Parts: sequence; C-alpha cells; structure tokens
Amino acid sequence: MKRCPQCCRDYFDETLLYCLDDGGALLEGPAMSERESAAAGFPVEPDDEPVTAILSGSGGQIDSESATRAQIRTTTNDAPETHPHPASSRNTLILGALGLALITALGVGSYLYYGRGFSRQIDSIAVMPFVNESGNAEVEYLSDGMTDTLINSLSQVPNLNVKARSSVFRYKGKETDPKTIAADLSVQAILNGRVVQRGDALTLYLELVDARTGNAIWGDKYDRKTSDLISLQSEIARDVSQKLRARLSGADEQKVKKTYTDNVEAYQLYLKGRYHVSRLTPPEVQKSITYFQSAIDIDPTYALAYAGLSDAYRSLALAGEMDPNETLPRSIAAAKKAIEIDDNLAEAHTALGICLFWYDWNWTAAEDQLKRALELDPNSGLAHLYYAHLLSNIGRHTEALMEAKRAREIEPLSPFVSSLEGQFLLHAGRADEALERLRKTSELDPNFYFPYHFAASAYIEKGMYAEALVEARRAKELGPDQTVATALTAFALAKLGKHDEAQMILDELLERSTKRWVPPYQIAFAYQGLGETDKALTYLEKGYQSHDPKMAFLKVEPKWKDLRSHPRFQELIKKMRFP
Repeated sequence: MKRCPQCCRDYFDETLLYCLDDGGALLEGPAMSERESAAAGFPVEPDDEPVTAILSGSGGQIDSESATRAQIRTTTNDAPETHPHPASSRNTLILGALGLALITALGVGSYLYYGRGFSRQIDSIAVMPFVNESGNAEVEYLSDGMTDTLINSLSQVPNLNVKARSSVFRYKGKETDPKTIAADLSVQAILNGRVVQRGDALTLYLELVDARTGNAIWGDKYDRKTSDLISLQSEIARDVSQKLRARLSGADEQKVKKTYTDNVEAYQLYLKGRYHVSRLTPPEVQKSITYFQSAIDIDPTYALAYAGLSDAYRSLALAGEMDPNETLPRSIAAAKKAIEIDDNLAEAHTALGICLFWYDWNWTAAEDQLKRALELDPNSGLAHLYYAHLLSNIGRHTEALMEAKRAREIEPLSPFVSSLEGQFLLHAGRADEALERLRKTSELDPNFYFPYHFAASAYIEKGMYAEALVEARRAKELGPDQTVATALTAFALAKLGKHDEAQMILDELLERSTKRWVPPYQIAFAYQGLGETDKALTYLEKGYQSHDPKMAFLKVEPKWKDLRSHPRFQELIKKMRFP
C-alpha cells in the first residue's frame, strides 16, 4: 500500500507514483498524518509544516530556511538531552543530510512531473484503436467496438476533448510515435489498448501515455469473461476518467458509465453492426442492417441499435445510391424510435436531423434536431458537420463555414469532414479556397473520392474544364458506384466542346437508370452541360417527384445559375420550401 503524506489518501495500485488529488509523491506504507499521530499520543507541533509543503511552496521552489527548521525539529524532537559519541553524531548528521537530499529530490521530481505536466486535469486525449491480439480476424469487431464505446463514454466527461473515431482510426495498424500523434491531434495524453479473446476469456491491457514525452502515466490489465463485457466497458471508462484526474459529479459519472443494454449478445451484435457500416460499401452496409436488427430483436429497448440502423439505411441511400423511397423512410423511422426510447441520445437526434434534411426537405425541423444533438453532445464532430451542411444548403454560408471549422477542429484528420468543408466553400462562392482545402484533403487520404468530386466541380466554376475532367475521372476511378463523377465528366467534356463524348457518357447514365435507381439530379447535370435546358429541367422535376436527396443542393449549386430565372426552376425552388 502507498499513502499520500499531504492528504493521507491510500492507494493499492503499486504502479502509481503520485497522488491523483494533489500531486504529492506517494510513500510506501500507511504513513501517519498529523491527526493520526495526535490520536496515537505522539507530540505534534502546531506550526509544523509538511515537508511536501516546504518543497512545493513558492511555485515549486525549495524554502531552505523552512527545510532546515524542519530538519532541526526532526532531529531534536522532545527527547531528553544526551551526549552522543562523536562518531554517532557524525553518522546522524550524514543520514540527516541524505534524508533531506532524498526528500528534496522527491519534491523536485514531483514539481517537474506534476508542476509542468499533469498536476491538473488532462483536458485532451486520443483513444487509439485497440489492437486485436486474439489471432482471429473475426474478433476485429470487438477491438474496434470497444474503442468506439470508450471514445463515446469519455466524450461525456466535462471539459475533456476526446478525438473522434475518424481521426484516431487513421493510425490503425501503424506504429506511430506518441509525439507525432500529439503533434497531429494536439492532445496531452494517448490511451493504448490490446484485446485478447480466447473462448469465453477476455483480457484487456490499457496504457495511458504522456503524449509529449512518451512516458507511461498509468497501466492496468483486466481479466474478465465475455459475459462481463458490458460491465467491463463501464469499469474502464470510470478508471480512465479517474486517471485523467477528471472531477466528475454524480450525474457526469452516470453518463460516463452508461450502457444502453444489459444484454451482452445484443451489445456484441451492435458492435458488429457498427464495424460493418463503417465500411460504407453497399454489401457491408447490408450486413450491418442484419446485425442491428438482430440486436433490436433481442433487446427492443436498445436505443443505440436503432440509431445504428438509421445510419445504415441512410448510407444505402447516399453512399450506395439506392432508391431513397425504400431507404430513407426506414432511416427516419429508426431514428424516431431511438428518440422515443431515449430522448437524450445525441446520435439519434443527429440521425433524424440529417434525414429530415435529405428526404423531407423540412429545413426547420432538421435544424431543431441538429441543435438538440449539439446541446446533448457539443463535441460531436458529425453533428457540427451535418448542421454545417444544412446551413450551407439553405444559403447561410457564414454560419455554415463556422460550423464546418468546428467540426474540423474536433476531427482534424477526417477526410470526410475536410472534403465537405471544401464543398461548402465552393457553394459560398469561394472556389479558390475550396480547391486549397480539397488539396489538403487529398493529402490526408489520396484514395478517398470525395475531394476529387468537389475539385472537379470547383474547376468547372473557374472555367478550367481540362483540370475538371482530370479530377472527375479520378473520382470515378476511386468511387465507381457514385454517378456524380460520371455526370461531372459529361459536363466538363461538353464545355470542352467534345459533345459526342459527353453524349456517350450521358447515354451510359440513361442506360444505367433502366436497371437500377440513378439520381435524376445527376442526369440533369449532364443535360445542363450539353446546354439542353428543357431536358435538364425535366429531370430536376423528376428529382423532386422521386425525393432525390441531391435536390437539397438546388438553391446553392452554381451550375444552375443560367436556370434561376426560368419559371419551371422557380416553381421547383418554391416546392422545395427553402427558407
């Protein structure tokens, strides 16, 4: 056991060197406080100063006069006068000097570590992707899911900046120096974890690291059964928040430890759903829907599983370009059910808000839901980003860019966040700034197709059609399931005077639309590039009738500038109820 000599708090964790309350160096064994000494009958001088107070006073500088006074009191005490042997006196003086030197070193060490390091609450952390050391790839969902759950739990700690999944998962599978991560993410601490599952046995190793120095602050090992997985998640969230020196109210602690189901099987199915939906391809998203629905079947009150189901159906509509009338109403229904179960679930309000934006075009209701999400979780990068999207599409560009910047501050390494900020800049009429942001985005992830889409659109606005064509073709290569790159390719070719090639691309879109759903908005794009106004307007009208989510861009997309005075276009704007 160790005890803090200042506050007398006992610690049974032998890895701790300093008190988590006041930063004092811990001593081995139950050192007595003044109160305990007096109760035991030992004399205590009323003006005695604790040695650590002498050492840490005046901002950590050592008061030599006070230290000497403390030494004299220690050596004299109230013992009867004696005349010790000269050698004994010399030994006593030597031991006293060594003791004072040791105490001084402990005090200076405490000052150097805590006075300049973590004497105060850590206010920023990156929870790195837990490493799956089970030797079984099928358990990968568990290591990823435990990371996600801990990120979400720690995000409930007041005044703690927890880096989002999109930022930390960029380091997955990579050996990266803590100082590099600290510089990239601007965090004080890094939490590393390793997960080992063997049958029903589950072992988790955690290590909290000073991001500036790379030194370990704390570490622990948890041996549990998989049946204890839910309680384990609550336990580690509580332990980590304590090691961060976070001071939690009772309500805050309940938020940190909150679980949304007591059924371990439902929880594991939910984690599998999240694992697959994050891959964003239609087959993977379809798998996620099966897992989310299975979790709900086991626990019909599992609000998080409904929120996951909402995200999955929305992904099919947007990333998978499936018929929005088959997917988005289901997404809305799942989000509403999650809110019905738990009105304080920020993820559910975010999901509902963005669906009302894409499908219902109910701008006011969508804004209310996104504001509610941000009220519940001000550090949600996704909620800030989606709110920025709404503000941009209804023409409130200054507010939109402020929200997008905040989202990027929370998720600095997310290519998704950075790409959309580029799009918002373009729709605000700032094409050059948009291109600069998109260039930085493609450096973050050269294989992500979003920035190439928006760069192609920006180059079209600048009249740089050859450059637009290069970007559009790169986007199509990286995202073959998306038709926007095809439409932009046709648009750029038409503007370069290559009408036959543009028509061939358009014909591909029309042929594809006979076999599966293709957003009419994209076909309208291609006709607009070719200068066929009536056909472009006809397909925009089809977009309105079919609830094409892309119609949400109608007000701010600059490529429709030549149509804005047309009566048919004005009628569409009126039907879309843009504020």
